[in-house]
Amino acid sequence: MRLMLCAWVLLLGATEARAESPDENWPAWRGPRATGVAPQGNPPVTWSESSNIKWKVSMPDQGESTPIIWGNRIFIQTAVPTDDDSADSDMPWRFGVICLDRNTGDTLWDRTVREEVPHEGHHMSASFSSFSPVTDGELVWANFGSRGLHCFDVDGKHQWSVDLPEMTKMKKLGEGSSPVLVNDNLIIVRDHEGDSKIIAFNKRTGTVNWETDRAEGTTWATPLPITVDGKVQVVATGFEVIRSYDAMTGGLIWEYGIHLGPSSSTATPVASARNVFCPSGDHRSVLTAIELGRTGDLTDSDAVSWQIREGSPYVPSPLLYEENIYFLKGTKPNLSCYRADTGEPLYIEQRLEGMRDVYASPTGAAGRIYIADRFGTVSVIKHGDTLEVLATNTLDEGFDASPVIVGDELYLKGENHLYCIAETGGDK
Repeated sequence: MRLMLCAWVLLLGATEARAESPDENWPAWRGPRATGVAPQGNPPVTWSESSNIKWKVSMPDQGESTPIIWGNRIFIQTAVPTDDDSADSDMPWRFGVICLDRNTGDTLWDRTVREEVPHEGHHMSASFSSFSPVTDGELVWANFGSRGLHCFDVDGKHQWSVDLPEMTKMKKLGEGSSPVLVNDNLIIVRDHEGDSKIIAFNKRTGTVNWETDRAEGTTWATPLPITVDGKVQVVATGFEVIRSYDAMTGGLIWEYGIHLGPSSSTATPVASARNVFCPSGDHRSVLTAIELGRTGDLTDSDAVSWQIREGSPYVPSPLLYEENIYFLKGTKPNLSCYRADTGEPLYIEQRLEGMRDVYASPTGAAGRIYIADRFGTVSVIKHGDTLEVLATNTLDEGFDASPVIVGDELYLKGENHLYCIAETGGDK
């Protein structure tokens, strides 16, 4: 029988020696199982600026870096102008990683990895710090794309840095694909208008374990590690082709041509035990469910379990919660829910009242789904086959970073602050 688990759960052997497991934390961009779900989370359903705010701390930048969490530490990538009053396009920026105390929001350490003038700009609604780091509870890795790949221990001691070639992004829209961890391999995708590659680095030394060329243009999606029949592969969506690679060697396992023409993928794939669900990206949005266990060229084959060409995601990644997959239409607050294995529609493009544009990806916990928009509204939806809105909460700033849940706490990184939302027993 085929077994599929996120590489986090199956492969981090060192985790067994530690008191905490990935499921108790949020170690990577889409959570401990790469599904967007916090298996042990149970945060509040309602909050406001005056209730259920454990703490709220100012952030040094307006970046979209979704935090990661291990134990008592929160890690966030930052990009800060060295002169806030300067309009000079040649002004250096400070790229770094900060670590906050989870109990108080206080800064534990702040490390600069590079200070330089960016060679390209970014989308007007993005930033120079749209990446998320990744951790195994001992080390933390931060990919800054053209500003290199960097490793610290959880106490902030620098371990290694690797310089990477500058990327040329389509229309200079910026960079933002996060790394993933499989055993000792730290894997990144570098898709741009130059020589695109997928590369695996040794997590402890930064040396290259393997690299594979990709015939791709610009993409932003983070790759997905999954285990099929006991072997780990990494699925990377592309400009025109979805590919899966052997996580240990970089060898191509399968590929699927989207047949849409160029489509710059942004949302991260997600996988069940049967299928991997791949959003295509931009305005040709399609969601394709590809059966696991296949090899070779799957284009025009029966490997596609199901596919939809209406109402599929663009920026927000899909959420896989038990037997259901949830996703938004483009960047609109129109939510759909399908049965993951069969593609049976449970509800389609249901408008979430009070919400506007959404860049953040949905997050699930305790039978609920948390969806944050760019204007400070967070809808809490009941996980199930019919749409039921449990609460609509508003705060004073919008959210592009995705909600993060650990234990009884919800973390929302806004334009200027990071919020820790937890039951406080009354108004502030």
